[in-house]
Amino acid sequence: MTSEHLLDAPQRRRAYWHAALTLVVLTAVVCLARRHWPVLETGAVRLAVADRGWLLAAALATLATWPCSALAQQGAVPGRLPPGRLVAGQFAGSAANHVLPAGVGAGAVNLRLLVRCGIPIADAATAIVVKGTAGALVRGALLAVLFAACPGVLRVPHLGGGFLLAACTLTAGALVLVAGPLRVWCRRALGAVRSYAGALHARPVRAAALWGGSLAFVSLHCAVLIAVTRAVALPLPPARVALLYLAASTVAALLPTPGGLGSLDAVLAFALTTGGAPVEAAASAVLGYRLLTVWLPLVPGLGVLGILVRRGAL
Repeated sequence: MTSEHLLDAPQRRRAYWHAALTLVVLTAVVCLARRHWPVLETGAVRLAVADRGWLLAAALATLATWPCSALAQQGAVPGRLPPGRLVAGQFAGSAANHVLPAGVGAGAVNLRLLVRCGIPIADAATAIVVKGTAGALVRGALLAVLFAACPGVLRVPHLGGGFLLAACTLTAGALVLVAGPLRVWCRRALGAVRSYAGALHARPVRAAALWGGSLAFVSLHCAVLIAVTRAVALPLPPARVALLYLAASTVAALLPTPGGLGSLDAVLAFALTTGGAPVEAAASAVLGYRLLTVWLPLVPGLGVLGILVRRGAL
């Protein structure tokens, strides 16, 4: 009797699903690498002569982002989660996030991880929403503080009539949906999130982990870019670099590309250039930041994702 006959139907379906997932991931990696190979090659050449000490500092800051993300996710869950699996899940989720658009990959990985840890799916989804909301609020607060500390750096671009009309139309459509067919669902969802967050903040340790991890995660990404700008001798103050990064990443988040590929690169390079950086130095800084935060961890992160799926942790 072959090993295939030793598996029952659910096990065979799971094996087929795992094989299909592996094939999709590998295909996505190859396509992304081929599409962006000139970017990788140019970035490697430019960074070859950069300051190694600052690049090492940027790499260490990048490594610290995943434990901070895990800390924030632990803070969004009342019960204790396995620390090693949680950090591995954040690393794998960041890789999946660069294959699927608009944060879908990280959200799906975290949802599966929490469910596998015994958390009901409704509570797991609420925990992810709470973590995402905390991250957005922390990012907004930090952006406001830096905006006040660096006046005149950010300038609101001129918006055409077509853009304003489209924005008003989308806003009106969203309000109609929320006030109409989705009113009951939105009310229930907001009530559930509010109740969950209130119970969570009744535990100071969890609240500190949620907000502290979220703040550390955003700050470390700013630190990565600041260290890379120092490595390539980009003449901008650290506070201005952090402000430009937060503004650019916020704008790029509105475009549903996998991991902000293309959108964040272009917006960040434009922001650094308009902020006073030379074009060549700005391009090199963006390439270095993306190499450290996207391309170098991508294949290891997908490998960790495959291991977690194979072991049933996801």
